[in-house]
Amino acid sequence: MSISKMPVCMITGLGEGTGGYTARRFAKAGYRVAMLARTEERLKKFEIELPGSKGYVCDVSNLKHLEDICKKIKNEMSAPEVLIHNAVKGNFEYLLKGKPEWLEKNFRINTTSLMYLSHFLIPDMLKNKKGVIIVTGNTAAHRGVAMTPYFAPTKAAQRILAQSLARDFGPQGIHVAYITIDASINTPWTRGRIEHQKSKNDIEFAQPQDIAEEIFRISQQKRSAWSFDVELRPDIEKW
Repeated sequence: MSISKMPVCMITGLGEGTGGYTARRFAKAGYRVAMLARTEERLKKFEIELPGSKGYVCDVSNLKHLEDICKKIKNEMSAPEVLIHNAVKGNFEYLLKGKPEWLEKNFRINTTSLMYLSHFLIPDMLKNKKGVIIVTGNTAAHRGVAMTPYFAPTKAAQRILAQSLARDFGPQGIHVAYITIDASINTPWTRGRIEHQKSKNDIEFAQPQDIAEEIFRISQQKRSAWSFDVELRPDIEKW
């Protein structure tokens, strides 16, 4: 199959963790990957590694620019058959120690951008009578704790938006799924963010390559047995 005829998978929030490993998994399966990230250097690295892929510098909180990038991907690569919304922003702080404006910023990246992506990508999926939208979430989508007032509401709304999409467009051939990752993910950024995680063993983290494998598996499910809510956690995680 020529590169121009290979299906396109679009991934927001490309990094060295879940986003990067997911890009590698879809490329391995024969997809061209449209990769969105804020860092051009990172995108160029993945473009070299993954033939047929293309990187787009984009901060998804800039909604007008996100729309422009979606149009550019469609023109340069073709309409994405798969969307993995992995971009995320969070502030972990007690309410009175934080800033109210954090909530809107997080909401725009986690949830509003998903709305904009859906408006742009779903019409082509409906036209082609197939499509996949997978959103990567976490435990905050299901419960709030003391240090997540600026984050958990945005992830809960994100999950409910995904559920609305699944109920609306599932019968029309578009598979929408929400993956709750109930664990810290094993990336250099994650390990360095919280002091007590720096010395933890790998087994205590969710491995990004394993998450990517599950994302790909869900994207290939048969229509008679689609998942929506999927929870992933290491076997030793308390829940």
